[in-house]
Amino acid sequence: MSEETAKVHVDLPNHRATGGETFWAVRTGTDHFRLENVPFFAYDLNFGDVVQARPDATGVLIIERVVTRGGHSTLRVIFKRSVAIDEAVAFLDNLRPLGVSCERDGHCFALDVKPGFSVDAVCDALDEWAEGGRLDFETCHARVLGSFDDEPERLAEEST
Repeated sequence: MSEETAKVHVDLPNHRATGGETFWAVRTGTDHFRLENVPFFAYDLNFGDVVQARPDATGVLIIERVVTRGGHSTLRVIFKRSVAIDEAVAFLDNLRPLGVSCERDGHCFALDVKPGFSVDAVCDALDEWAEGGRLDFETCHARVLGSFDDEPERLAEEST
């Protein structure tokens, strides 16, 4: 029997870059789904997390909560435009021994750190390039308790 895939969505009205994000997921129960890609925008969600999602009035499956953590961690990296994509990809390839895989959208990368590997070690490697002005990065821990969104105040501060 093959796994049933679905798309699940989370609204992000406070996020600086988008109003929401949709993930591929595998159904693991009636309203439970395992995330099958790395988040680019949402906070406190990671590859492999099992979430509860229920359809809204239009039938879109909306993530309500995390049921079980998959043990993965997420980092987001934005390379400066002065860094060639080939150079950025080569740098990230060097992080593979630290349990890192990634998904890309232009100069933005969503990094997945597999369970059992040190997020701190990955951050240390990223810090070197950040201090050299070659990239910016963030961890994807919750910004607002009980939400997958950014902080409203942070959005206002960054727009000034």
